[in-house]
Amino acid sequence: MSVSIKHTLLFSTHTDPVTETIFKNLRLINLKNEKEGTMEERKIYLSEAEMPRQWYNIQPDLPKPLPPPLHPGTKQPLGPQDLAPIFPMGLIEQEVSQQRWIDIPEEVLSIYKLWRPTPLCRAKRLEEALKTPARIYYKNESVSPAGSHKPNTAVAQAYYNKKEGVKRLTTETGAGQWGSALAFGCNLFGMECRVYMVKVSYQQKPYRRMLMETWGAAVTPSPSDKTEAGKKILAKDPNSPGSLGIAISEAVEDAVKREDSRYSLGSVLNHVILHQTIVGLETKAQLKKIGADPDILIGCVGGGSNFSGFSFPFFPEKKEGKKIRFIAVEPTACPTLTKGLYRYDYGDTAQIAPIVKMYTLGHNFIPPGIHAGGLRYHGDAPLLCLLYDEGFVEAVAYHQNPVFEAAMLFARTEGTIPAPETAHAIKAVIDEAIKCKERKEEKVIVFNFSGHGHFDLSAYDSFLSKKLEDFEYPEEKIKEALKDLPKV
Repeated sequence: MSVSIKHTLLFSTHTDPVTETIFKNLRLINLKNEKEGTMEERKIYLSEAEMPRQWYNIQPDLPKPLPPPLHPGTKQPLGPQDLAPIFPMGLIEQEVSQQRWIDIPEEVLSIYKLWRPTPLCRAKRLEEALKTPARIYYKNESVSPAGSHKPNTAVAQAYYNKKEGVKRLTTETGAGQWGSALAFGCNLFGMECRVYMVKVSYQQKPYRRMLMETWGAAVTPSPSDKTEAGKKILAKDPNSPGSLGIAISEAVEDAVKREDSRYSLGSVLNHVILHQTIVGLETKAQLKKIGADPDILIGCVGGGSNFSGFSFPFFPEKKEGKKIRFIAVEPTACPTLTKGLYRYDYGDTAQIAPIVKMYTLGHNFIPPGIHAGGLRYHGDAPLLCLLYDEGFVEAVAYHQNPVFEAAMLFARTEGTIPAPETAHAIKAVIDEAIKCKERKEEKVIVFNFSGHGHFDLSAYDSFLSKKLEDFEYPEEKIKEALKDLPKV
């Protein structure tokens, strides 16, 4: 059933009677546990020595081969040399590798240790506020320098590019999490970084831009007049809010024009997901430490890297018949999995990026300016899409307001303010936990807390001021965008 979190926690002053009752009960439970000596560890840690030293590549374990990416011009399968102007050969090799385990370079491991391993936390106070028998855990990726899971691949990509003599990386960013992560990675390896930031997010999140600039990146609102792709969009719509597809077009065009530059993508591609599997591998080891087996794994989905990196290491067990549900959560304003088609499509608006088979809303799709900017991509990772199409992954979509209700409940019980993207996962977690309460089921629910919301307080202000709008992208607009899919 649809659950209103307002029935659990009212969003008003600290003197609200419902809120006071909830927290009085929580204090009594804590005092009782302390008296009985039953306080359990809320955070499960790994030592640096226990940190995974290899990434997990899901490709050898897929139920069927991944459809090949196609050249945007010839529409023939891509070869390594087709990708060489965009990516370094080390990452191209990872993109197509059928090797199950790939060593993490020592230089990358050394930088990971600035924040990794990250803690697995028990959301005990959230459980008690919901009065659910479910056990809720979250992998806290917000402790990285950039505040999200994104540096896991940003550092790796900067390393492989630097190793091959690349001096400058270009990229796109939605909410700014990826852009700040790549700025961080490039800074560590002494590289230049140019970020094309979706214009609506550039305007909504100035502190993300400042963070990128602090680490030395140059940030441009997209669409811009710096590229031919940007100029074409602005000619059609001078007030375009931008999209990740447009920003990708600009970043790729910028990269291929300069010999010293390559392009870097923060999600979608196989090698990006590969790097993010350190999240799921750590989570598996931490759950093993406490003897817990997950029943449900949940993550938000924009391009698919945080959800996939978190859940894919559990896939071999699921494939063998273990009952683990994988739930991907997206916004109703950009319902790629829940309303898109599984077709070949361009990865960007200007049709210069490779064509891949994925669930898509069409490369011309421009979603509304929701605050979860990292979830505003027209497609999803081909690896994730294949598993969704084969029935291994479920998907749900939510409006902004119930998502922020979930975020508020989490912040008021667990303390940390989630990013709007992460809050989508939390909404699904709460819904599943309440189902457990109704069915009297003691399930283990684990989700990826992909990033904090310290740079998203304007979104919270809009919610608290009741100015946040809910968007459901019209079916006719989706059908219109899907008319332009490439014929392959």
